[in-house]
Amino acid sequence: MDIIRIIGGRPLNGAVHINGAKNSALKLMAAALLSDEPLILKNMPDLADTRFMAHLLAHLGVDIIDEGAATTRFCAGALTSSEAPYDLVRKMRATFNVLGPLLARRGQARVSLPGGCAIGARPVDLHLKALGALGADITLDEGYATAVAPKGLHGAHISFPFVSVGATEHTMLAAVLAHGQTILDNAAREPEITDLAACLNAMGAHIEGAGTDRIVIDGVTALHGATHEVVPDRIEAGTYALAVAATGGRVIIENCRPAHLNALWGPMREAGINITEQDGSVIVERTNGTLEAIDIETRAFPGFPTDLQAQFMALMACARGTSIIRETIFENRFMHAPELARLGANITVHGHEAVVRGVDELHGAPVMATDLRASVSLVIAGLVAQGETQISRIYHLDRGFEGLENKLAALGADIRRIKA
Repeated sequence: MDIIRIIGGRPLNGAVHINGAKNSALKLMAAALLSDEPLILKNMPDLADTRFMAHLLAHLGVDIIDEGAATTRFCAGALTSSEAPYDLVRKMRATFNVLGPLLARRGQARVSLPGGCAIGARPVDLHLKALGALGADITLDEGYATAVAPKGLHGAHISFPFVSVGATEHTMLAAVLAHGQTILDNAAREPEITDLAACLNAMGAHIEGAGTDRIVIDGVTALHGATHEVVPDRIEAGTYALAVAATGGRVIIENCRPAHLNALWGPMREAGINITEQDGSVIVERTNGTLEAIDIETRAFPGFPTDLQAQFMALMACARGTSIIRETIFENRFMHAPELARLGANITVHGHEAVVRGVDELHGAPVMATDLRASVSLVIAGLVAQGETQISRIYHLDRGFEGLENKLAALGADIRRIKA
């Protein structure tokens, strides 16, 4: 099994290019199932997760062509199956989102229920209830969700009991081909929601309100092909910003949308980091040696992203003073804390709250990644730590960060992947 080896203590300087958003690309790939004409996605990230989704789409009969320059062509002209088996769903929850598009286009679908996740159960009840409200008859049997709508789906007024990005996206993917109008209240507002709506509208859908808590969808009889550019990955951009803040230096983060990270820039500025927002890029600079401890609380967008909580904790591990980090989105999302402690961090976890007392130095040690965002928090800590850090189980990193070690090395980090 590969590991990442880091010799810490080097500042980061230069420029880094941000790829397309993983969390958006996966749902855009599922949208290809809604039309028999090609969907061309530009700025596509090359990740373990996107490759896994491509395997599932190919199983369903989607013709996939890599056109180079981060561009992929998907054509679901002749779907050969409406079933997504366990082996092609179990590794990644986003694959469950093929259920709605298959149901909307073919009137039936059978998709394995996804397993749990290291950061929490994240049940799909909201997904199934929303599809049921659209007219699907759903049965659960032997670990599969079987949905049928022989007369097609119909519009509905759906009010989510709590904000769910996955349920909002999944319902959008089904409702675009439903008869009549669908209204989604208490909808998620993330940039990835807006990106999905823009792609679906380019394919001929009628969606208004994406980016607000009310989305209105007027169903159409069919969608056509389109070309769409995946929104830049705000989590990748934020991760590099926090790495620069932790190590020191000055880095231009290119191909990002600074407005998508307003909830991050505020706490970083309070901590003593210089942030200069530009059109399509942001400059992150830390020239002094002092970091101030800052409290944060994760919230649905536009609040502080849960997917940057672990990285921010790594930053606070070396700040002056005590910070309190509250996680309100997922349970079990402090599993990185014990691994950061192996590097010398002083962190105490009480339920959904972590108390981080800054230390003068971190020290290299062997650590183990537990999930995607936790793994990159260990990378940030390793970049700061004195001596050598070795991170195992880095397949988690490959799910969400394309060429991470190469990008960091280009910025001056002493980091490399050691093949098993």
